[in-house]
Amino acid sequence: MYIRKIMKLTLRPWSFTMTIISVTVGSLLGLVLQSRFNLYLALLVLAGMIAIHAATNIINDFFDTVHGVDKPWAPTTLYRIHPILDKVLSPPEVITIGIILYSLASLIGVYLLMLREWPVLIMAMVGIFAIIEYTSVPLKYKYRGLGQLIVFLMWGPLMTTGSYFVQTGNWEGYPTVLLISIPLGIWVALVLLANNLKDISYDYEMNIMTVPIWLGKEKALKLFAGMTYSVYVLTGAGLLMGLLSKWALLVFLSFPLALRLVNYFNTIQQFPHNAEPKTTVIFAVYGGLLIISLLATYI
Repeated sequence: MYIRKIMKLTLRPWSFTMTIISVTVGSLLGLVLQSRFNLYLALLVLAGMIAIHAATNIINDFFDTVHGVDKPWAPTTLYRIHPILDKVLSPPEVITIGIILYSLASLIGVYLLMLREWPVLIMAMVGIFAIIEYTSVPLKYKYRGLGQLIVFLMWGPLMTTGSYFVQTGNWEGYPTVLLISIPLGIWVALVLLANNLKDISYDYEMNIMTVPIWLGKEKALKLFAGMTYSVYVLTGAGLLMGLLSKWALLVFLSFPLALRLVNYFNTIQQFPHNAEPKTTVIFAVYGGLLIISLLATYI
């Protein structure tokens, strides 16, 4: 019961949707492009990535608290439980859980390294470095306006192509995989951008540099709209180039939802506290339709 409470309240499991989609798409592309798919490997990669994602969520809460960013009145505490501020966990418990999750992911990584050799090591090292430095010293690039770029690379090209490589053991079909991974990365960057737009006043007060503070709210909203539309432009380009099958048209069923979200953000005066999960829901619909289209393509 205690472990389930921790999972539900502190690790933000709703955010794992992003990891599930990126890993699943990469794994299924191995099936579609090379008829190579191992369910055991797919689940192993997924378990490792979710462990890393969960550890990152909770460790970021720790460092945000240490750096004085997360306070009892911070916007992030209004829509979810904060493990430290709400006294669900003590700081040592947070660190312990993070270490356990990172250790689990490391064990899976060692196994995959033995299976696929040095490319897995390089991708793992890049991912670990990016995750650790997200809120910890010396880089703390989350506070320097680089968060969108990093999550785009992590949940887009790196995670999707990495999952593909684990399935196939080679880089054949890489251009197609890369093209499909870019909209996924954009979606995750949009989730973070929505969160930054929500927190723009608070981040300014805390002297945290984010993209909306760089650009201003009006331009940041235009960026949000442009990035959203680019997801569908890139998907359409993949169709026209023959890199995606006609089944990829299914993802455009999510476009009205995405358009409604853009219009909603542009018309409201006060950004909602749940702007981040609202954006994640649209990504989940897009990603789910993309997964269905890949399965339909293979069948």
